[in-house]
Amino acid sequence: MNCKLPELSYKYDALEPFFDKMTMEIHYTKHHQTYVNNINSELKKLPEFSNLEFDNLIEKLNILSCDKYLLLRNNIGGHLNHSFFWKCLGLGSVLEGKLKETINCNFGSIENFKENFEKIAIKHFGSGWVWLILKSNKKLDIVSTNNQDTLLMKKNILENYEYPIFCLDLWEHAYYLKFQNRRSDYVKTFWSVINWYEASNRFELKI
Repeated sequence: MNCKLPELSYKYDALEPFFDKMTMEIHYTKHHQTYVNNINSELKKLPEFSNLEFDNLIEKLNILSCDKYLLLRNNIGGHLNHSFFWKCLGLGSVLEGKLKETINCNFGSIENFKENFEKIAIKHFGSGWVWLILKSNKKLDIVSTNNQDTLLMKKNILENYEYPIFCLDLWEHAYYLKFQNRRSDYVKTFWSVINWYEASNRFELKI
């Protein structure tokens, strides 16, 4: 397996003035690329794992030594989370359809949902991610994960796996150039760049 950066469907400046070009470019070509490089470098030393897809690779991580386990776990988590995050971004889409109806039903209103999402994101301690998830009972919920823990690793890494609808990166490298320490401003800006079309399609595939 040769891990690669996923192609972006937009240019680095496409989310201006909300997410700035420099942050997007550094975030993608430096931070995300580092996860990819680390995965490929480590897999070269583990030929028995090199041809496995991520799902199978993740299942076998626990047989590795602690240092190799943590290195691959964290970098695979970073790669998967970022690959998913890029798909969550885009301008011009509108929340509508079944996802809008379900958010209204589960949270009382779109405004209440956004307030809850922002509160969880802003209060999250340190680095991590905040997610809108679809639970097995078909209800929506908001959760955060630490560092590079990822819902996309399923139960092999994170307990109580649920299906992700969209996420927001809470690491400082995602916002510090533009927003400095003002995570709350960054979080509130997310609603201007979220790809509701992609989120709605993902939701409708699972209900």
